[in-house]
Amino acid sequence: MRRWLTAAVMIVLASLTATAAALSGESGDRQDQRQPGVFGTLQTADGQPLDGVELIVFSEDAGFQETVETDADGDWSVDVPRSGAYVIEINEDTLPEDVSLKNPDNNPTTITVRGSSRRVLFPMGESAAGGFSFPFRSLAQRLVDGIKFGLIIAITSVGLSLIFGTTGLINFAHGEFVTFGAIVAWFLNVQGPQLHLVFAAILATAVGGVFAGGLEAGMFARLRERRVGGFQFLVITIGLSLLMRHVLVLWYGSRQSPYAQYTVQQRIRWGPVAATPRDLAVMALSAAILVGVAMMIERTRMGKAMRAVADNPDLAESSGIDVARVILVVWILGGALAGIGGVLQGLVTAVEWTMGFRLLLLMFAAVILGGLGTAYGAMVGGLVIGIVSQVSTVWLRAELQHAWALLVLVLVLLIRPQGILGRKERLG
Repeated sequence: MRRWLTAAVMIVLASLTATAAALSGESGDRQDQRQPGVFGTLQTADGQPLDGVELIVFSEDAGFQETVETDADGDWSVDVPRSGAYVIEINEDTLPEDVSLKNPDNNPTTITVRGSSRRVLFPMGESAAGGFSFPFRSLAQRLVDGIKFGLIIAITSVGLSLIFGTTGLINFAHGEFVTFGAIVAWFLNVQGPQLHLVFAAILATAVGGVFAGGLEAGMFARLRERRVGGFQFLVITIGLSLLMRHVLVLWYGSRQSPYAQYTVQQRIRWGPVAATPRDLAVMALSAAILVGVAMMIERTRMGKAMRAVADNPDLAESSGIDVARVILVVWILGGALAGIGGVLQGLVTAVEWTMGFRLLLLMFAAVILGGLGTAYGAMVGGLVIGIVSQVSTVWLRAELQHAWALLVLVLVLLIRPQGILGRKERLG
């Protein structure tokens, strides 16, 4: 046990050292290849792009100032000469008469640029036209965005919950499984054989499942045979997370890149709600995947075996169930779901080497909120976390959206400690 723990720690330290050296060596080359900058998109509270709005970007330290206007899609970007602090200010006189800044105290705002481009957020308030004080249009739009985000969290959380339910393992590397799937799809779609994104996503999902299954068969199963304790498993998954994250940044880089297809699309509007065909496809596919997983768990022999192992592994084994095979299938399923979740998240935003790590806390929150070890709980918890985080931006700052989702988690657990769909257990 000590040898495994020592080896895991040494691997993590070696990966961190190699990554630091590699990144320091690459920093000069990437600085020459990619100009740092700031960018963003200005939209009304109901999602309409703001065209012709003037922004000023300046830095006294760098002796830099530039004025830019948003295009027809509300997008703007400015390249800056070097890393440092830059002030971005919207010329409010160029905003439409019925549009105002949601947080006028944040204009101007200061952004620190470190080697790569930074997105700047300027949320807009609800239009004052019509005399409505309650932001109905903005609330409806954020609700749709929250459902979309929540479905992606639900997909990525199901595997995490199933792995915990069958093995009791808290897998801190699950976020890197999400990133791995997104980057594999990006490589197949953009840099490698340049497959269409649909085929690249299918292959990335399969690769993610095989990779997770290989980890289970080659490492975690053997560690369980040696009766490694839960704390040691926890440390090993943290080390695996660090190792995977830094290997991925060495392979992919620190840039943000979209996929080759479905990047620029016109929004379709239904009353107060607007969405691109890409967003609608992501929501429909996510819902179909979750329904498929639920049907597999309820109606197939393997699904029933998963539930039996999660409920009582010893009793399941004594009943003739091959527990090791069930756990292997759970890992493959969890890796595949994480992979397709990463592809969907990369499609909605962009592919980045820390995308899964940023989602990890929300995935844990979804699993705990829904009920530990239950796939349905992870689905419900993911939807709740996604909706709360997006809807909160109607009244509160967007930078704090995840904090309010975690606050809801705390409040629910105070009322129902076992989670929404969890079962009470007797201790002692």
